[in-house]
Amino acid sequence: MLERTPAHVRPGTRVLVTGAARGIGAALATQLASHGARVAFTGIEPDALEAAASAADSPSYALDVSDRDAVDEVVDRVAADFGGLDVVVANAGIARQLPMTGGDPSVMERMLEVNTLGAYYTARAAARHVAHPGGYLLMTSSLAAAVHLPLLGAYSASKAAIEAVGDTLRIELRPDGARVGVAYFAELDTEMTSRGFDTGAAHALLGSRGTLSGLGSLPQAVDRIERGIARRSRTICAPAWVRPVVPLRHLAQRAVELRGFPNLREALEVARSEDAPWTTPQPDGRPSARHGEHAR
Repeated sequence: MLERTPAHVRPGTRVLVTGAARGIGAALATQLASHGARVAFTGIEPDALEAAASAADSPSYALDVSDRDAVDEVVDRVAADFGGLDVVVANAGIARQLPMTGGDPSVMERMLEVNTLGAYYTARAAARHVAHPGGYLLMTSSLAAAVHLPLLGAYSASKAAIEAVGDTLRIELRPDGARVGVAYFAELDTEMTSRGFDTGAAHALLGSRGTLSGLGSLPQAVDRIERGIARRSRTICAPAWVRPVVPLRHLAQRAVELRGFPNLREALEVARSEDAPWTTPQPDGRPSARHGEHAR
């Protein structure tokens, strides 16, 4: 008789989730805790982080993933507090529109700093703790890593780099028995998505549709993520239609290009002058603030 494929993590699984103050991170960490996992909520928004962790009866740890020393310290502290780690989810990330020409280069810099370097710092610190049979590291990429859209060049670049880091780590950690997964999400119903698409440039580009593919269900996505963690899956995709798009990325990219965006010129002009917010408030004194960016 075949063993039933697990849908939930095992009770007692020791998990660290970055970016757990809101959105996917908070929802995932909360659900894992509800199924008996020991979960460390980490993030940069102290009030939201504490509220999410307290509701799940779990500990919280302040963490800016773009600070390498802080990442090392917090990951080691969680491992000490939990007596080790079984799963680490490098989920923290930000987004903001950026025209490739005429846009503020500090947006690209900050995106790579948080999304790419932050994920790398997390994986680097976590690797020694999950490098055991049963260990699992999940790198949160995006469908944007595979299919690239106007105004999302910086975000796509940062997420494509995460995919590369995850693919490399999968090979490097295999001798220790650990596995590495890469998660690809389309537009999900989160604050990050609503903030990111609620700009003048996005409205000009997409019109009344609001998003390109429509909003996917966050609870369904979290179910898929937990199932992937329980199985230590190589790839996790949400919504389900994302899975065939990732390997067919070249065809999908060509379809996007042929589709065209009738109002693209107008959207680019709006984006070059629009003071759009980050999808996640950034700490004071970071490069975006020093360059006059709106970091709220």
